[in-house]
Amino acid sequence: MDILQTLYNEIIGFLGVSQVWEILKTGNYSSFTTYDGIVALIYPIIPLLILLEFILGLVYKKPQTKVYKVNFLIYIFNRFIGRFIAIAMVVLIIGALQSYALFQTKMTWYWFIYGYIIWEFGHFIYHYLGHKVRLFWCLHSTHHAPEEMNLSVTHAHFFLEAPYADTIRTTVCILLGVDPALLFLIMFIDGTYGAFIHVGENLMKNGRMGFLNKIILTPSHHRVHHAKNPLYMDTNFCNLLNIWDKLFGTYQNEEADIAIEYGITREINSGNFLDVYFGEFVALFKDIARAPGLKNKLLYTVMPPGWSHTGEHQTAKIVRNAHLQQNVPSQKKVAKV
Repeated sequence: MDILQTLYNEIIGFLGVSQVWEILKTGNYSSFTTYDGIVALIYPIIPLLILLEFILGLVYKKPQTKVYKVNFLIYIFNRFIGRFIAIAMVVLIIGALQSYALFQTKMTWYWFIYGYIIWEFGHFIYHYLGHKVRLFWCLHSTHHAPEEMNLSVTHAHFFLEAPYADTIRTTVCILLGVDPALLFLIMFIDGTYGAFIHVGENLMKNGRMGFLNKIILTPSHHRVHHAKNPLYMDTNFCNLLNIWDKLFGTYQNEEADIAIEYGITREINSGNFLDVYFGEFVALFKDIARAPGLKNKLLYTVMPPGWSHTGEHQTAKIVRNAHLQQNVPSQKKVAKV
């Protein structure tokens, strides 16, 4: 019975309906008008959309079963080994750094806008480093390994990536004065939207979302981010407000004549959990073992993926610039990159 209860709790936890269920049992429906009640209603949206997306995949005979299988295994694995460190890093940083903040904000609409812009800046830094530093890429590559896009990809993360990401994002926010309560609200909103932008074509064929494609980061932009096409590599690092991509020159629209190829450039068995989860670490260790001298070994950990001690670099920046030079007319369609 304990096993069945544990399984039941895990299913309810995954679907995110436990809080809703508790409110419904009390009969106090006015609770849904409070912050906690609103959160309880929003939290199940993504899990339920994942189920709907999978069902539509079966209907369209495009179930993407390999992606769902591996991402489900990653979700289970991360639940087992990462559940104890999820929020601890954020709380630790708030306690350690809040007294050093330049100033303090409050829970108001204008500070909310400020806080969200700062959060996106912290997110941009973490995400950019995740693509530009080989060791961090080993943590982040699990998320990019799926060769199809769907909502289950939001669960495809190496278990240490969240602590590393939240260390950077929380540090930036706290030092720049974002109130902790405001920070948690932003994290909830951004986490929900960050999951939504992984929606696949089975559920949303055109991810541009109309006029919003010119204002915020849409699923279309994030599909570009997950692409391994030379034009699309290492672009669109933001999550909702793409102002930092536009400011730092990493913004890229989805082009109608360039079909997205998902995945990573390393040859990979995307249906193999071990290769998806640990493959980049194995590749890094092999490069370190072959590299001559301590300096080169260390450089492999901090230089971008594709860097080589032989000078035959194949980093995303080099590959993308070569593509742009070979396709000069197409550059007119490209935003600042």
